[in-house]
Amino acid sequence: MSHADAPSPQPIRVVVLAEVRLYREGLTRLLSSHVGLVVAGSARADSISLEWIRDESPDVILLDATAACESTIVGELLHALPDVRIVAYGMRDDSDQPLRCAERGVSAFVPGEASDEELVRIIRGSARGELLCSPRIAALLMGRVRTLAQAQPQHLPGRELTSREERIAALIADGLANKEIAQRLGIELCTVKNHVHHILAKLQVSRRTQAIAQLRRGEGARRTDGGRGGSGS
Repeated sequence: MSHADAPSPQPIRVVVLAEVRLYREGLTRLLSSHVGLVVAGSARADSISLEWIRDESPDVILLDATAACESTIVGELLHALPDVRIVAYGMRDDSDQPLRCAERGVSAFVPGEASDEELVRIIRGSARGELLCSPRIAALLMGRVRTLAQAQPQHLPGRELTSREERIAALIADGLANKEIAQRLGIELCTVKNHVHHILAKLQVSRRTQAIAQLRRGEGARRTDGGRGGSGS
């Protein structure tokens, strides 16, 4: 018996969702042949299947990648079963498909060229809360996380700006120099310099231009959020 087929303390319950019946039946036979995997059922990937899937309480749902990233089925499944792990199979490694699937809530990815053993290994890993994927997909996901992190300023506990610092930060973002800020607020130039020093430290930047860029990103994000709320008039 290979390591991949070693029995688990509790069988992993899997549901197979696919539009093509041959895929459903083939995947069901394949997974059922491995010790520790139990196929709780198979069906098309549609809303009609949600009720019986909820009753089966699967650990993992195996879902066609196209359905996962181009429909609302992942969100519906996670709403019904918040703790289930969704594995998208048939993933195209040379596209942004993994990002679209990840943004919808997919937990793991199976490449279209994956072997039987690789598929089983990814399902087992997903059930344990692990992410097994190709280096390219890992790089895509890390790049997306980095982009999201850079899109908004970091607010660290205990390092929030004071009301005076927020006012000065707003003027910095408007492009005012220290002398102009001092004149606008009616305070000493040395006081402004001290506040600017503290603002840079709290924003974790070393140059004024970096602070301006970060502050303007934050202002843009606030305006966008405000616009989403709608005026209602």
